[in-house]
Amino acid sequence: MKEAHELLIKIIKLIEECYGEEKITPNLHLSLHLCECSYDYGPLYSFWCFSFERMNGLLGSLPNSHRQIEPELMRRLMTEAQINDIINSSSSEVIGLELLDKRPSVSSLSEFPTDEMYRFLMNSRNISESPITGCEKFPGKFLAPQSKDIHLEEQIYDLLIEYYEDTYVDSIFRKPFTENLPNSTIIINRVNRYGRCQICAETFGSAAATRHIKSSFVLAKFINRDGNSVDTYPGQIQFFFEHSVHLSSRNLTHKLAYIKWYKLANLTSRFHFSIDDDVETCNVELWEDSFYPSSRDNIIPIHNILGQFIPVKYKKSDRSNAREYLAVIPINRKFHLR
Repeated sequence: MKEAHELLIKIIKLIEECYGEEKITPNLHLSLHLCECSYDYGPLYSFWCFSFERMNGLLGSLPNSHRQIEPELMRRLMTEAQINDIINSSSSEVIGLELLDKRPSVSSLSEFPTDEMYRFLMNSRNISESPITGCEKFPGKFLAPQSKDIHLEEQIYDLLIEYYEDTYVDSIFRKPFTENLPNSTIIINRVNRYGRCQICAETFGSAAATRHIKSSFVLAKFINRDGNSVDTYPGQIQFFFEHSVHLSSRNLTHKLAYIKWYKLANLTSRFHFSIDDDVETCNVELWEDSFYPSSRDNIIPIHNILGQFIPVKYKKSDRSNAREYLAVIPINRKFHLR
């Protein structure tokens, strides 16, 4: 933090020397308080004003007479609120047009029960205590772009069979038209693929939905090979998909994600950044900017997604050479629990 603050001061002084005092804008002055604000309130993304500025932009785009803008916008919002009350009213005495027929609530607070969201949150955090198969309910839905009844690539198809073998250890799975093993279950290569997934108040993107690729970087927990410890890995979602398998006399639909995981960096500590030389005060980690080869771990239930992160290229150098890493900056998960 101190190093970044000193560099910021240096660049502002350089601007003043090269272009004059008149180029020192209020924003440049305010940027000198970023270090102090970060000490007081935490990472910048936890208190930035982008959402408020976006809302101001939406309000400014609404039609108005350019005379009394504030009262007009307020009347419009109050009118829409009253219409929503009429639409969602359960009273039989309220009579309205067919256009104002009752409709279900769609907000993140009212759409999903609190106990369901809490259970989903606990499953994503305690993977060793809450084993998930992928067919459990989740507070959300898959979103477009979507492709129905498509075939997976042969390599991913093989990984899907491995996923089922690891998930249902007492069952035997095989491809169609292969050796007919006793009591085996055939895995059909046919899935519904999606580019996005809404989980509670968050929408996760994927590499398959290029417009939403910024929200495709996620964190997930894995049980290490020792069988006891749990570690968190960063990765990028390639796509979401649904796959059904007939098991135990019923048809089970699994909600899964195909994710590529970043490699662990060869460093003494993943927590390269710190505040006042205290590594426990910063949760930014350094990882390799490349993926592990494809393996069974590339397919996980969406229930195991822990949250999102912001990927930033970071170059670490010494006297001999310089190397570029991926800085993983976690984003707080958006859960509304009442």
